[in-house]
Amino acid sequence: MPPILGNFKELKRNMEIDDWVIDSFCFESKKQNYIVLVKLYNTTEKRPEYALLKLEFFYENDFSKKLEAPANSARVMFDSVTEFIDFFGIETNGKGNIQEIFTTFYQKLAERIPTCVTPKKSSAQKIVMVNSINKSMSENENSVYCYKVKRNPLRKDGSLGQRSTYNDNKTRILREYLYEKLKSDTNLSFCYSEDPDMNYTDELIISNWTRNKNNTKSTSDLG
Repeated sequence: MPPILGNFKELKRNMEIDDWVIDSFCFESKKQNYIVLVKLYNTTEKRPEYALLKLEFFYENDFSKKLEAPANSARVMFDSVTEFIDFFGIETNGKGNIQEIFTTFYQKLAERIPTCVTPKKSSAQKIVMVNSINKSMSENENSVYCYKVKRNPLRKDGSLGQRSTYNDNKTRILREYLYEKLKSDTNLSFCYSEDPDMNYTDELIISNWTRNKNNTKSTSDLG
């Protein structure tokens, strides 16, 4: 019999193949809708034994309510049973087998776990995903308005600097068309501002980039 949360293993594999560090999906429990963030561990993080992924559960209508826990294909490793019961509003009335409660919860969760990253997200999913990415990049949560692309400087070894996976994923979420147009040049990073007036159109960003690139080439040819 396959593990009850076996889709997490498939999702992790797909995220690694497609260069995603974050994904999300929605599920319902006790008439409450939740958004679940799924995040890969980076190489500098301490990974709990047996953990595959990091999960963050959010109330869909209140992002301030959050519960974090590592997970694998067999279970979600909540810090405590009390924490789990309180967050998900599970009424035990001092009765019931806690293992049965977890099994029921896992069955509902398992029905919603995707096996690959799905491109179309709700507005709420995009908000919590980008907030998480901005936090990982030490950027303001309001830094969501794209206004230009830039080349990354050369590395110490002389190779081309590459855009970070966080910058890549953020743009795939927020500016899908712009990303598709420029994604092949991995030396480019997408620049974001907290100012809504800096939310330039895809066409303007591409036009400015093309013009600057041509000007740089002309100057180089003259030299």
